[in-house]
Amino acid sequence: MDWFKKAKSGLTGKEKKEIPDGLWSKCPECGEIIYTKQLEESLWVCPNCEYHFRIPSHKYIRMILDNGELQEYDVDLESKDPLRFKDSKKYPDRIKAAQAKSGLKDAVKAGIGKIDSIDVSFAIMEFSFVGGSMGSVVGEKIARAIERAIEREIPLILVSCSGGARMQEGILSLMQMAKTSALLAVLAGKKIPFISVLTNPTTAGVMASYASLGDVIIAEPKALLGFAGPRVIQQTIGQDLPEGFQSSEFFLEKGFLDKIVNRSQLRETLILLLKYFQR
Repeated sequence: MDWFKKAKSGLTGKEKKEIPDGLWSKCPECGEIIYTKQLEESLWVCPNCEYHFRIPSHKYIRMILDNGELQEYDVDLESKDPLRFKDSKKYPDRIKAAQAKSGLKDAVKAGIGKIDSIDVSFAIMEFSFVGGSMGSVVGEKIARAIERAIEREIPLILVSCSGGARMQEGILSLMQMAKTSALLAVLAGKKIPFISVLTNPTTAGVMASYASLGDVIIAEPKALLGFAGPRVIQQTIGQDLPEGFQSSEFFLEKGFLDKIVNRSQLRETLILLLKYFQR
């Protein structure tokens, strides 16, 4: 029975072809399997359902700013450990792991850039760094971005992507809400425009402070927005929540947003708004 021992063509391990990792991506919204290169060309928006994949901060910078260039400030600011906090790991160890993963010192980039040759003070949050959480460094860098807008009398644009205030720094994180909000009041008093861009997700302490204080607030489609999670809210009020609760579309319907903007139209929308404010 030698034929049992005969190797079958096409079934040997040597002839098996491996598909390279990252060649295809699956849309979490509709389940469509998409060629990753096609996703990149569409700015990481699903061609089937227009779901907006979460993308890192450097891709937004490349997409929004002229030549993809940001003159970054305060790059060396790092979080301390004032509470000597420890959960599943020590807070300094968590920060080091996040720095190694993201290549950033903390969860926000801030500096000066140009949009259609218009100078802007620009800041963008990085979700891969501890969920884009706001600690003392994030609050300080946002505050300095606001101060640069005031000093130079140029528009402020903040792109938010965050799970909220960072619990490992306790009250120091929560105080960033008051600090940034107070500076935005000064900015408004100077009649310097502030455009807030909300991406998925923008929640909790960030949503409850600077993210919701823009002169114009725009958001990507189907972004998760809000303060507490839907389960917490439902348990607190003892009622079922409406369909689509805490989505961009729900916020627009209730008047908390000015416009929902597809990622492919984001730069053009910002240019239009900046030129309007120049009048």
